[in-house]
Amino acid sequence: MLVLIVALTFTCLVLAVMGVYWIFARPAAVVTSRLESMDPSLELIENNPLTMMAKRVAEPLNRMVPISATDALKLQKQLLQAGYRSIDAAMAFRAIQLTLVVAFPSLVTTICFILGRPLNNFFVWGLIGAAVGFYLPRYVLRKKTKSRQQRITWGLADAMDLMVVAVESGLGLNAALNRVGEELKNVHPDMHHELELLNLEIRVGRSREEALRNLAERTGIDDIRSFVALLIQADRFGSSIGKAVRIFAESLRTKRRQRAEQASQKAALKLIFPLTAFLFPVIILVILGPAILNLIDLFSK
Repeated sequence: MLVLIVALTFTCLVLAVMGVYWIFARPAAVVTSRLESMDPSLELIENNPLTMMAKRVAEPLNRMVPISATDALKLQKQLLQAGYRSIDAAMAFRAIQLTLVVAFPSLVTTICFILGRPLNNFFVWGLIGAAVGFYLPRYVLRKKTKSRQQRITWGLADAMDLMVVAVESGLGLNAALNRVGEELKNVHPDMHHELELLNLEIRVGRSREEALRNLAERTGIDDIRSFVALLIQADRFGSSIGKAVRIFAESLRTKRRQRAEQASQKAALKLIFPLTAFLFPVIILVILGPAILNLIDLFSK
């Protein structure tokens, strides 16, 4: 057990030194430099140092612990919905996950060894550390996905209002989508990036229907799927896009107001628990405190 602890500690230190070297000393590739010099609104790859380091570590780790094609596609879809569009995002995520699975038990067992815990605690806390290292990246990914989907949902109503104005002013559907994406650049950046990627797919030759379906898959939001189905049907049957988008925008505004009312109704119920746990005991103590002190003085005499 002591030899295992020493070996794992040495491995973690080597990986840490290699990570520091790759972050600060390794020269950047030519393609990376060109991408970093581009406009941030057109950046489609996450070029932060942590992701690049994880991609370099990912290759040997993924060869040791391979992943099936179905699970890889599912993970890639989840990362797309969280906003990570790089083709190496799944590999980097797996590398981070496998590294934490090794690092957390090593750290926990080292702490147990320093504190002089029995061998049973080594095994139990090592399993707990491995479980935390495995599920922590997935938990963070779910939280980031949910947060991004909520931001896109709140920005969709404004996008629909702008879409109505753009279509009814005489712009075509592609030009209207491009204009709406530009207007939402500072207010709703997540919605802006999705619409910009949609326009880029249409420009490079993909059909509008395929690009819209990709938009629904990237976001994973029911309102976006409804909007995509509406545009596809209106385009396929030749109906008025402006009228269809106006009706959808009104229903979306109603749904947004209902969600706000629902959240306000839930707030009263959520406040009961902190009030009961923290505020009411303090009020009772302030009210009854002087009386209790008087009673203590009275009985002591």
